[in-house]
Amino acid sequence: MFLIFRYFILSKFVGTKKIKGMKQCILLLLAVIIVSCGKTIADKDIVHLNGYWEIETALMPDGTEKEYKVNPIIDYFEVKDNKGIRKKVMPQFDGTYRVNDTSEDITIIKEDDKTYISYTTDFSEWKEQILDIDEEHLVLKNEQNIEYHYKKPEPFSIK
Repeated sequence: MFLIFRYFILSKFVGTKKIKGMKQCILLLLAVIIVSCGKTIADKDIVHLNGYWEIETALMPDGTEKEYKVNPIIDYFEVKDNKGIRKKVMPQFDGTYRVNDTSEDITIIKEDDKTYISYTTDFSEWKEQILDIDEEHLVLKNEQNIEYHYKKPEPFSIK
């Protein structure tokens, strides 16, 4: 009701062309605010990172999407008190995973209201932003602005 009254008063004194321009500016401003406000990852959500994750799709910076139908290697995360490891594991036909001794040390860090996984190996360091996480889905964005959309893998068995 207040907006209708305000629109009526302003249109009489300012003119409808200026009102339409103001409305467009306000809508544009609201769109920028909504887009710039990303989802905040709560500390309690980090527990969902634990376990096995397989890449479902990758969204490239140019907007193209790569779909992963078969994953010969999936990620295993183990995190406690914001520190842990990530291992690459290979699913086997009997439902188990083949594992080697190689892993990456990880630390969960917060910077500018964003949550990151910081990786460290003997050879390199990098980080990925956690854009979304729940029990079944995980979205990470790397430093090259590629978004990786993960899902929990379904056990595979030929039994």
